[in-house]
Amino acid sequence: MDIFFILTILFIIGCLIALYALIRNLDIIKIILIYWKDLILRK
Repeated sequence: MDIFFILTILFIIGCLIALYALIRNLDIIKIILIYWKDLILRK
């Protein structure tokens, strides 16, 4: 039971780190999406 509990905690921490990374990179993703949209609309 202890191993399962430790794995659950590690999984939750991993999810929080992933969410934080996504929020940090949101501005970069927006810039890339705007760039691709402009590239497609110009053709």
